[in-house]
Amino acid sequence: MAGKKFRKAIESYEATKKYTVDEGCALVSKLKISTKWDETVDASIRLGVNPKYADQMVRGSVVMPGGTGKTKRVLVIAKPDKAREALEAGADFAGSDEYIKKIAEENWFDFDTLVATPDMMVQVGKIGRVLGPRGLMPNPKVGTVTADVAKAVRELKAGRVEFRVEKAGIIQTPIGKASFAPEKLAGNLRALLDTLMKLKPATAKGTYMRSITISTTHGPGIKVDTAAYAGGGDA
Repeated sequence: MAGKKFRKAIESYEATKKYTVDEGCALVSKLKISTKWDETVDASIRLGVNPKYADQMVRGSVVMPGGTGKTKRVLVIAKPDKAREALEAGADFAGSDEYIKKIAEENWFDFDTLVATPDMMVQVGKIGRVLGPRGLMPNPKVGTVTADVAKAVRELKAGRVEFRVEKAGIIQTPIGKASFAPEKLAGNLRALLDTLMKLKPATAKGTYMRSITISTTHGPGIKVDTAAYAGGGDA
């Protein structure tokens, strides 16, 4: 059945056409396959970078203005005063050594994102070997190592997503749900693309924004025109 739905979806639009951001975001939800659950809308962006060079590793975070449709569970590792600030800002868990011990000894991972203050990174580093493979190690480049824990928690709860370029020069990240209004998806996609343009490495040669494709979890991909992002500055 899923195969029939997929073929029908492909036949309902021009798969080779490059749509504008607004057109693509208006179309993507119509091509979802599942009627039983709210599929995630993902963006796959191929950049003209070579991630094996440290100065071409594109990594960062962006607050999706329309949210992501998913609430993140946030753990903050900080000393008591900062832990209090984090809890007041909406953190699900906040503390210091007790949480490091819980992760190390009980294999506890009931959280989606870990934020830490700079003065706690030595202790957090001790459990880096279990955090790293799960993509949970705090990093200043994506705003998860910060003294302003309240701001970090508020942004994460509001829909901040982290991204990192993969080996093939591709960044993949969710930009919302199929149930979102097209303008909300478009706002999220533009926020992501604008952020990627600001992070363009000075050493990147040739075309930077090579391709943009959006799709629901099981739906076909829609090509988005990169023309507006062909330059080297803000689009």
